[in-house]
Amino acid sequence: MHDGPSAIAADAWFKSSYSGAGTTECVEAAFRSHHTAVRDSKNPGGAVIAFPHGAWADFVGAIRIGRLG
Repeated sequence: MHDGPSAIAADAWFKSSYSGAGTTECVEAAFRSHHTAVRDSKNPGGAVIAFPHGAWADFVGAIRIGRLG
């Protein structure tokens, strides 16, 4: 079974909780067995970036406590 970003089912993607109505800067993520895949919600057929789960969790945690942006 291939577990790369291109093999992710359409229903596995979810939008960031920070993405709201009228927001143009949105990302979608999909949790896979070995990584978290991230893509631009405006371009779902475009590039996908894969992060190790720990790195993604650290990034999201830093946003939640206001260390980024």
